[in-house]
Amino acid sequence: MNNNKNGTCWNCSAELTAVHYGRNDSCPKCGRDTKVCKGCEFFDPNFNNQCKENQAERVIDKERSNFCDYFKPSVRQGPAGPSPADLRAAAEALFKKN
Repeated sequence: MNNNKNGTCWNCSAELTAVHYGRNDSCPKCGRDTKVCKGCEFFDPNFNNQCKENQAERVIDKERSNFCDYFKPSVRQGPAGPSPADLRAAAEALFKKN
């Protein structure tokens, strides 16, 4: 588990420090909220309410800033998306003339 206040953005994987985790703060790279369930060490889609901390209150929107007292910044990498080359190849294949 991450014992310090540093982590990574849940959306774009940018490195974040303690100053990026205020209630109203957002990622300097992608602009998404940082103190969110998806950016927390306790977030796990396989658990009840998607949280490994069983005393935490339920949060509906896992991508919006919240007041959870159990929040700990996660060092997980954000979702991996297709590369620009992969997107271009898929578009070319889609519109390829036979």
